[in-house]
Amino acid sequence: MEDGRETAAMKEQKRKDRQIGCLLQLHFSIDRWCYTNDDTQALESGDSDIGVCGWILVLFSILLTLLTLPLSIWMCIKIVKEYERAIIFRLGRILRGGAKGPGLFFILPCTDSFINVDMRTITFDIPPQEVLTKDSVTVSVDGVVYYRVQNATLAVANITNADAATRLLAQTTLRNVLGTKNLAEILSDREEIAHSMQSTLDDATDDWGIKVERVEIKDVKLPLQLQRAMAAEAEATREARAKVIAAEGEMNASRALKEASLVIAESPSALQLRYLQTLNTIAAEKNSTIIFPLPIDMMQSFMKH
Repeated sequence: MEDGRETAAMKEQKRKDRQIGCLLQLHFSIDRWCYTNDDTQALESGDSDIGVCGWILVLFSILLTLLTLPLSIWMCIKIVKEYERAIIFRLGRILRGGAKGPGLFFILPCTDSFINVDMRTITFDIPPQEVLTKDSVTVSVDGVVYYRVQNATLAVANITNADAATRLLAQTTLRNVLGTKNLAEILSDREEIAHSMQSTLDDATDDWGIKVERVEIKDVKLPLQLQRAMAAEAEATREARAKVIAAEGEMNASRALKEASLVIAESPSALQLRYLQTLNTIAAEKNSTIIFPLPIDMMQSFMKH
């Protein structure tokens, strides 16, 4: 009863710990989302800080656009596709309202510029990385990463090249994560390693507006000598298992023969029936050799004379 109570108490404590962990993770996600929104709002609030000269240039650009209508309308109208977003810069500052699109939007030809950001999921291969595992074994591991731009404003304003940075970070993260694992863990716990890499990459790229959706380990290449050693070990294990199985079969067969001999000893006619059955089996195979059993007692009587 005491063991059952202790087990129930341990289960209850684990359940409470999981709930606390989930709450902490949710709190951390909310804080990170608020922090990201604050960064985005701070970047987008620069439209009102262009100064007096900036507003003069903007008014001059508007006036020039009105004077050159309808020719200037073709320079003001821009279109972005369904999977793209446009970040507009007015006098070098991000325009209030964030990313534009998809569809039609307007810019001022003299003071505004824009950058298109692809919001689709991007896939890239992690090149094979030479990793020294925790048990001092060198392996070559490669993988694949799926990510997308979650916040176009942060992807443009906070980093020069989000794609190249994510690729380099994925290579470094792969080496760091695998360096803490044994060879057996790398070969058997690929899903756990991929999940750990995804969490690490997602946290690191959150300030860049990148969302890492999935990470997969493609292949683990072992050195040739290690492959031969593992193959020899597996072959020796299979041979040992085969010998054990053969020995168990011999033991079971000997027990069955012992039981059959006891049954035949109880009935002398059973031996004669067994002899006839053996002759029938030999005759069915079209064999010209016939074996006749000779009692050993008869042979002993001849040897005495």
